[in-house]
Amino acid sequence: MMLVDSHCHLDDPKFDADREAVISRAVESGVGLMLAVGAGDGPPDLEAGIRLAEAHEPIYATVGVHPHDACKADSGTWARLKELATHPKVVAVGEIGLDYYYDNSPRDRQREAFAEQLSVARGAQKPVVIHTRDAWEDTVALLREHWKADGPGGIMHCFSGGPAEAEEALALGFCLAFGGVITFPKADRVRQAVLVTPLDRLLVETDAPYLAPVPHRGKRNEPAFVAEIARRLADLRGEPFEALAEATTRNFRRLCLPEARDSG
Repeated sequence: MMLVDSHCHLDDPKFDADREAVISRAVESGVGLMLAVGAGDGPPDLEAGIRLAEAHEPIYATVGVHPHDACKADSGTWARLKELATHPKVVAVGEIGLDYYYDNSPRDRQREAFAEQLSVARGAQKPVVIHTRDAWEDTVALLREHWKADGPGGIMHCFSGGPAEAEEALALGFCLAFGGVITFPKADRVRQAVLVTPLDRLLVETDAPYLAPVPHRGKRNEPAFVAEIARRLADLRGEPFEALAEATTRNFRRLCLPEARDSG
């Protein structure tokens, strides 16, 4: 049995002291694949995830500009992203989207960067990893304009909406990735969204080092904890843990790994 952590920030400075040990612990706990999000500190460095993926067989990478860093991007950024999207271990463009909670970049720049990167992903025929916070309506509107439900697909990262938002995302062709938030006491709407998500559209993630699940809440998160999130998901859905682990691994492979897609 294998699990996939479909979203982790292993380049984060919080892992500088023991990054190799963190990766080893994940593998030893059954996490056979990890998706290292390549947003890093933003442009001009776009290769944070690639460096990890090149050094570690179980790690794949994304490339993208986080909405926080949209104001750092220019036309050269999008040209470079197009090049990096062809790297053999880059399996998605992300995390991209909108964040109106922090507003670290002006909202118009966020929307422009989002649309540009959806175009990059379409050209590369790679799925997208979506970040949206306090910006659901604009996120959905841009996806409807620039993304097709029958295209390469994508992941709603750290899904934190309720059943209605889940249904919208599913109708757009997305998989929903659930993380430590489902263990938080006040996350009832998110747990309701878990129940309306078909098994073949479900993913698990940690968002490490952030959003550690209970009982680790408030501490540094790490990919090994994805097993605890998966167990909680299985309990919520009334499904065997092994079946959920198998399904979420299969879903990730189908979405992100070309050899899995090609083999059906």
